[in-house]
Parts: sequence; C-alpha cells; structure tokens
Amino acid sequence: MVDKAVPDATRRSQRSHRAILDAALELVGEMGYPRLTVEAIAARAGVGKQTIYRWWPSKAAVLLDAFVALGERAAREAGGDAASEIPDTGDLAADLKRVLRATVDELTSPAYDLPIRALTAEGVINAEVGAEFVSRILEPGLRLYATRLTAAQEAGQVAADIDPRIALELLVGPLTHRWLLRTGPLTHAYADALVETALRGLSPR
Repeated sequence: MVDKAVPDATRRSQRSHRAILDAALELVGEMGYPRLTVEAIAARAGVGKQTIYRWWPSKAAVLLDAFVALGERAAREAGGDAASEIPDTGDLAADLKRVLRATVDELTSPAYDLPIRALTAEGVINAEVGAEFVSRILEPGLRLYATRLTAAQEAGQVAADIDPRIALELLVGPLTHRWLLRTGPLTHAYADALVETALRGLSPR
C-alpha cells in the first residue's frame, strides 16, 4: 500500500523529506509524469535513490504525498487547514460559488494542474494509486460538500429527498469533466453557472 511506505518521523530527515516532495512537484511540471523517474527526483533533492525507495515504493507514491503536502501548506498559508468546512452563511448559492471558484483557481494553476493530472491518469491504470488518490485527495473535499448540502436540507433550501452525495456530483462532476477533457474554458462564470443550474434542480418543489 502507498501509505505504508511513508517513513516514520524518527527515521527521516525533515529537510530531505521536504526536498524530495518539492523535487517531485518541480520535475512533474518540467518534464511531465511519463518522463519523471525516482532517479531524477533523487538527483534534484540531493539524496540517494535508495533513500526514496526506503520511504516510498514508487514515483506515484512520492507525487501523491507531495500533492497532499502542497494542499496542506496552501491551507495553512491561507489561515485554515485541510479540513476547513465550506462556509455556511445561510446563502447556499453564494457559499457554493465561493468554493467552486476557488477550485477553478486551483485547477488552472500550474502548481496544481500538472501534478493532479498526472495522479488522475496514473489512478486510471493503477488501482492502488487510484484508491489512495480518492481517499486522500478527493474524498475529504466531497465530504465537505455533502455536509454543506445536508445543512441546506435541514434549513429547507434543498429538497428533503435529495441524496447529498449524488447532489454534490452535479457540481463537481461537470467541473472535473471540463477540466480533465478541456471541453471548454474553466472560469468563475462557468462555476457560477454550474451552481445556479444545479440549485434549480435541487430546490424544494
């Protein structure tokens, strides 16, 4: 399993660990995932190849940890944490537009776009990586949507018979489709339109 290879804190140097994760993100942006190798990551980080293999089983595992760390670092710098909730101002549309706009900004940023595309592609052909990608990167965010939509149900803003887990896919599904396949521009206006369209279907009759 990918997570079993994460090194114990007593066995690793924080500096080397950070250097390896940073190197993986830098290199996937420079050369793309197919050309990325553990050897290249080791050389960029200034560590031996065996150091990486002692802690991670593959380049995918390194990149997955690097991407998770990137998200956690960005959340801290923004004054929050990776488990921050979707705001509940009482205005469901405004709250959803805010988070979807932030997602658009993330997906269109090279710092996020290239690593997440690599992990998405690898997850399609590698079931283990795919499961880790879902559980560690996708699922935490999906739970936040489900929680916010459940609160909206309790407030009478969403139909009581709607399944929040299905409803959230009306928002994140089209956004992911457009980003992944590049079927159209990924903009704040598109995110707003998704929210408005989805809420028409979710509103109580």
